[in-house]
Amino acid sequence: MTLSEIQLQTMLELQEGMNSKVNSNWIAANNNWYRAIQVEGAEAIEHHGWKWWKKQECDMAQLRMELVDIWHFVLSAELQHKHGNIALAKKDMMAELNLAQKSVMFDGKYYVLAQINLLEKLDILCGLAAAKRTNLALFDALLADCGMSWLELFKQYIGKNVLNMFRQDHGYKSGSYIKIWNGREDNEHLVEVLETVKLGSRNVRDELYQALKARYLLVQEA
Repeated sequence: MTLSEIQLQTMLELQEGMNSKVNSNWIAANNNWYRAIQVEGAEAIEHHGWKWWKKQECDMAQLRMELVDIWHFVLSAELQHKHGNIALAKKDMMAELNLAQKSVMFDGKYYVLAQINLLEKLDILCGLAAAKRTNLALFDALLADCGMSWLELFKQYIGKNVLNMFRQDHGYKSGSYIKIWNGREDNEHLVEVLETVKLGSRNVRDELYQALKARYLLVQEA
């Protein structure tokens, strides 16, 4: 299952909203999103393990979380390239995904995605980012290698984004936000709420936000 247009548009809108919340003039700021991808990619390599001189275990859960973080910056880079135009960013990204490429070219060489392992894919991700490029076929292959579907990425992305927005709107910066709701962290409530919203809905972010708000109000009333 690949990414739907509604899901992609939702994530682009959420990312634009978060970037604007951090800096209302973020397009003009021209942040180096590719450097962020490169650094997060290096962290993913650490979670995978790469040192041949010592025993290491792959921390797949952390690696998946790094992919979600990387996706934030992939979306931001595409939005930056399109001067914040969500429709154009969605059009180009969907077109690239629909190509269903089987290989990636870097430094004059083609790498067949099915023939390289997860660690090698992460190397290429970092190399492309250093060259200020991304590749959605490569990202799709990384998801598959980590046992993640696009739907799971979507769930984790919108969950993290909406919760961050919710925290900011309810006093996170001032310190008045209550993170423990009825004995459990807001993250735990988020997991439950994600199971109740319709992920294919055009209003999924609003439904998720309102569901979190309803639970939060119960904490304040208690």
